[in-house]
Amino acid sequence: MEHGLLPQLAAWQDFYVIVGSSAAALVGLQFVVIALVAEISTPTTGHSANAFGTPTIVHFCAVLLTATIVSAPWHTIYGPSPAIATAGLGGLGYTLIILKRVRRQTDYAPVLEDWICHTVLPLIAYAALLVDGILLPGDTATCLFMVGGASLLLLFIGIHNAWDAVTYFAISRRKGEKPEAPKAA
Repeated sequence: MEHGLLPQLAAWQDFYVIVGSSAAALVGLQFVVIALVAEISTPTTGHSANAFGTPTIVHFCAVLLTATIVSAPWHTIYGPSPAIATAGLGGLGYTLIILKRVRRQTDYAPVLEDWICHTVLPLIAYAALLVDGILLPGDTATCLFMVGGASLLLLFIGIHNAWDAVTYFAISRRKGEKPEAPKAA
């Protein structure tokens, strides 16, 4: 075991308990939201859910995975290093798939904010995880801050995108509904 290395990981324990718990709770909340949205009679092809809904769950799960990796009882920094890099590489690949899905879906015309929050920022966060995972053994302190930053970025992206989807469905439902006549008492 390397002297002084594990205390650096231990110092992040509270951070990842908070961030990981938040991500896990938001995954559950997102499932509830999707169940409620499913009751809206807005016709879609399903491509928009794959382009805009599923990535939100994946980002929350990536935060949860990263929190788990960093919080595991590693004996050396060489354990979490490839795990973080692999998570970053997987996230990069997945974000490229999302880019294709966003371009292919026809239910919604993405605006600049959508491109930034669904493709650009996730690419940055996952690239940071990949690089941090590779560089972690050489500059542990800096890389742990970068992993924490990438995790928070993914968490905030997920929160933004979940909120965006909920408000979109709420507004589109409200526009599509006809007001009900008052019921007699």
